[in-house]
Amino acid sequence: EQRVSAAILRWSLQRDVQGEPYQDHNFLFSQLWGPHVRLVSFMTEQHPLRQPADVAAYLERLSQVDQRLDEGITRARAAVKRGLLPPRFIAERARTQVLAVLAPPAAQSEYVTALARRSESIAGLKPEERQQALATATQRVEDRVLPAYRRVLALLDEVLPRTTQAAGLSRLPNGAAAYAQALASNTTTSMSADEIHNIGLREVARIEAQMDLVLRGLGRKEGTVNERFTALRNETAPPAEPDPRPALLARYADAVRDAERRAQAYFNLQPKAPVEVRRVPALTEATSSAYYTTPAPDGSRPGIFWMPLPGPSFNTLGLRSLAVHEAVPGHHFQLALQQEQMSLPRWRQRRIFGGGSAHAEGWALYAETLGFDLGLYTDPYQRYGHLQWQAFRAARLIVDTGIHALGWTRQQSIDYMVERTGVNREFVTSEIDRYTSNPGQALAYMIGRLKIAELRDRARTRLGARFDIRQFHNAVLDQGALPLATLERVIDEWIAVQLKA
Repeated sequence: EQRVSAAILRWSLQRDVQGEPYQDHNFLFSQLWGPHVRLVSFMTEQHPLRQPADVAAYLERLSQVDQRLDEGITRARAAVKRGLLPPRFIAERARTQVLAVLAPPAAQSEYVTALARRSESIAGLKPEERQQALATATQRVEDRVLPAYRRVLALLDEVLPRTTQAAGLSRLPNGAAAYAQALASNTTTSMSADEIHNIGLREVARIEAQMDLVLRGLGRKEGTVNERFTALRNETAPPAEPDPRPALLARYADAVRDAERRAQAYFNLQPKAPVEVRRVPALTEATSSAYYTTPAPDGSRPGIFWMPLPGPSFNTLGLRSLAVHEAVPGHHFQLALQQEQMSLPRWRQRRIFGGGSAHAEGWALYAETLGFDLGLYTDPYQRYGHLQWQAFRAARLIVDTGIHALGWTRQQSIDYMVERTGVNREFVTSEIDRYTSNPGQALAYMIGRLKIAELRDRARTRLGARFDIRQFHNAVLDQGALPLATLERVIDEWIAVQLKA
């Protein structure tokens, strides 16, 4: 365990040192993780509000929002002076989000309404204390928070005329080196952009062939895979009225509960914390993918599978596959379990120094493939939905490297993803903008999944009848997130122990 800790820490610190020259190549005020949205998300969803003292802490943090935004403005201006400008469409998305925060008066700001909503049930908080807190929050938003957002808006208005539609890191000074660093950090490998691009081409072709077989089994033999899928998606989409979102959230929750029951046969190491399904908050829903947040360490907040449902159309074919990925046995089994592993040093429990995205995202994508073993994809529609998401993750290898290393345009990338995966253009556009803002992260999924599948095949071959899928899953999960080379060493050592036993 100490050797594993040393390997993680060495890898993480090397990434920090090697990535330092490129830390401003990703524009700070992006639509994904910019402080203008991250602060709203943290204060309204994650800041604890369980006892009266938490309200005072909320107000204290609220009084610092303007300082954090101003620090971001200073850093962003310095980056812009060095020629590190965002693509125009990223700055425009961020500007839209800032305008959304500025639109309501202070009393209707999310910073205030979230406090009002979440403080209603705090035991021991007197009504007059609550009203005073809301009045104080409103005043601080009026006097400090909204003026700071106006300064962010002024920054974006200054930057926009200097931007272009060029998307890739290659447009920036030292962009190629910045992307190479992003590849190393996110895949935890030494693979080049060309290698990853070619893996994507191979995987898309392989998965498309499987999609074609499922469609033919449904009697859909005419047209391209995309044309046949589009027709299938439209036929299975819920009607627009009444609003299908509540029922869809309930279906996702049912899928998670079903996966929990079925996972018992494949996992004997599971988290104690529960997991819930919630809708992504309105401010970021239009630009968000589904994601997972870990439980609070003290048990006050469950793990949460956040599902964006902006509409107006909804693809239900991949519903079970997505629930497996974000919740059970995907990210929830992995990340909540890591947090609960008392044998690990606290910095590993809390992922202070990380092992990169490839293990975490690779596990979640691998978990999707377990859906077949768990009996979750019992009809051809859900099987096709699973394959469609797999194709989508494989196509990411092509478009991410295309955008940042091969000179692809935003529109070229959108067209490719729509044509090869069948996912609707609005969602694909949001995803392409995500890859633009966070280079290399989308590569972690398929690269990690392929490595975990390779290691399982290796273990099954070497152990033969002694191979136990539950023990293999334990070995992959019980050390937390690891660089892939470290994971490979851990699994090889586990295989050796099994052989000796």
